[in-house]
Order: sequence, then C-alpha cells, then structure tokens
Amino acid sequence: MKAILHTAYGPPDELQLIEVEKPVPQDDQVLIKIHATTVTSSDCNVRNLTFAPTWSLLPMRLQFGVSKPKNERLGIDLAGEVEAVGKDVSRFRPGDPVFGRPDPALGAHAEYICIAEQGVLASKPAGLTWEEAACLPQMANTALYFVRDLGQIQAGQRVLINGASGGIGTFAVQLAKYYGAHVTGVCSTTNLDMVKSLGADRVIDYTQEDFTQGGEPYDVILDAVGKTSYSRCRAALKPEGLYLATLPTIAIVWQTIWTSLVGGKRVKFGDAKGKTENLVFLGELAEAGKLRSVIDRRYPLEQIVEAFRYVETGHKKGNVVVTVAA
Repeated sequence: MKAILHTAYGPPDELQLIEVEKPVPQDDQVLIKIHATTVTSSDCNVRNLTFAPTWSLLPMRLQFGVSKPKNERLGIDLAGEVEAVGKDVSRFRPGDPVFGRPDPALGAHAEYICIAEQGVLASKPAGLTWEEAACLPQMANTALYFVRDLGQIQAGQRVLINGASGGIGTFAVQLAKYYGAHVTGVCSTTNLDMVKSLGADRVIDYTQEDFTQGGEPYDVILDAVGKTSYSRCRAALKPEGLYLATLPTIAIVWQTIWTSLVGGKRVKFGDAKGKTENLVFLGELAEAGKLRSVIDRRYPLEQIVEAFRYVETGHKKGNVVVTVAA
C-alpha cells in the first residue's frame, strides 16, 4: 500500500510517498481503507513544530523525538470503509463506512490503517461525503470542546471568535450559533462572506477594525488561531467574561491560574481529547444540516507535500483535505 513517511524535521519536502506492507488487524482491530484524510495545524506541529508556541518547543521535541521523529506516520483525521475486522470485533463489519482519528499514534496519511474497535471511531452518516466527514474528528471536535465543554456557551450570550475562517473557527461559529449565542466572527476581508454564510450575526474585518476597541463587551472571546492575547482582549470582556485560548502561552497559563483565584474575568485553555460520542454528535449535526465542513482545497495523496506547504502559509480557509481512494 502507499503511505507517507516522515523521517526528519524540516520543510515539507522531507515527506516521502513509499510502498509499505498492508497492515493486518489484530483481534480487537478493524482494517480501514482510507478514502479521505486532512492536513491540519496539528500535523504541521508534529512534523516541524510550525505553529507551536515558543515555550513548548522543547517539551514537544521531547515528546515527538529530539533529533528525528519517533512517529514516522502523520495524519489525525480519516474517513473510509472497513475492509476487515479482528475476531473479537462486534461494532463494525466489512463494508461499513466510518470516520475517526487514530489516537494517539496518528498514521492516516496512508491507503490503509488499523484502529482498535474501541478507539475514536464512528459510523459515517450516509449524507456526508468522505471529505466532509474527514474534517470532523480533529477540528470540529476541538471547536466542540471549547464551545460546549470549556466555554459552556449558552443561549443569549455574546460570543466573539477570533480566526473565524480557520479550521477550528468555522466549526466554532456554527456550534456557538447552535447553542443559541449571538456570534461575532473576526477574519480577513476575503473571508467575510464565508463566515457570514456560517451563521455569524456580525463579522469584523480585522484589517479595518480592532475588535478590542469599543462596542458592547462579550461574554466569551475564543481565540481560535493564537494571534491575540488575554491582556489585549480583557477590556472587551464583560465583568464575568471568559477568554478561551486554543494555543496557550506561558502568560496564558499564569493568567488562567490567577483569574481562577481572584474571580471576575477568567482565562481558560485546554486540550481537546478525541471521543467517539463527540464524533456521533458532530456527525448527526452535520447530517441534519446544522454543521458544515468548509473545505478550502483538495489534494491527492501524491501531492501531500503541496498540501503541507499551503497549510503552513497560515492562510487556509476551513480545512485542507487529502483524497486517498476513489
């Protein structure tokens, strides 16, 4: 089978398309023929720490490999078809369409992969394409974590999402609207119409207006791209307002501790873990037309280097999909 090999840190050119042996599922695993996967900022961070905060570079290198990568396969999202199952598997059968994420080892940048039956894997809704489903496991799950779990966004709240046109942001806008919030999205000029189409009540062009200056304060500000700070946004929060950071800095860590002690305006950050129940919920929302995967570009597996190059420009809109099987 074809797979993408990641053996060195550096520019995307280090990625190699190679032929490897097709995996065989263990007793508790399913073998999936992958139809679509993605290239995300998380893949870029594992590959070369592209978007990682400066303070996290050393611990991330210790985690992923100091001189060379410990994990030679990338790819955190997948949608595909079950081809074979181990003898102890009861949830899935050959032919079942599924989507999920191969936590914690990654490895979806390939034609086939084996995942444990009890892993982060769910049946793909019939109304979703492979590409649409492949966008949900990482970015939509992260948005759900910040909107529903960490932010506990509720009906009637005023919510601002900075980076509303990105992978997390496009889903966060829709989920905040689903939970009844009044949503303001912040993005560049070229993405205003797209963010409006996702349901944002107001869209701010950051090249023309500073959302932290003036206007009615917000209950929640979600920085979905790590390009602002609590200190800068503090004045734009209500007295009991909440600032959510998807890319925490050392300052954010200390501000989270401090604000939890003194009360008033708060800061939170966290790590969104993959959960099968979240996949099922997100899939149901998507099939009901309440959640849409925004796909910026599609690349075949053979052009995954170009996909990484584009994602690492930092200007993608929504998601970048890699098609693997027809």
